Amino acid sequence: MPQTPDYIRISDEIIKDLRSGKVQPGEKLPSIADMADRFEVSSSTIQMVYVRLEALRVIRRHQGKGIFVTDPKTWMREP
Repeated sequence: MPQTPDYIRISDEIIKDLRSGKVQPGEKLPSIADMADRFEVSSSTIQMVYVRLEALRVIRRHQGKGIFVTDPKTWMREP
């Protein structure tokens, strides 16, 4: 069985944390550097995680302020 790419695995883990209530809508996510340290991956991998989560409307970027979790009702259905 092929291994799931890190960016898919990490974004799925973040979505799971959101669904479980560990992270709330409107909450600011850690910086890319902090997330890279937490998951022991490169910052470019976390960039891909955030691109995927943004495409699914799970997060929204606010220039100069950070990356925030959106309301689950606005999320795209997972493919």
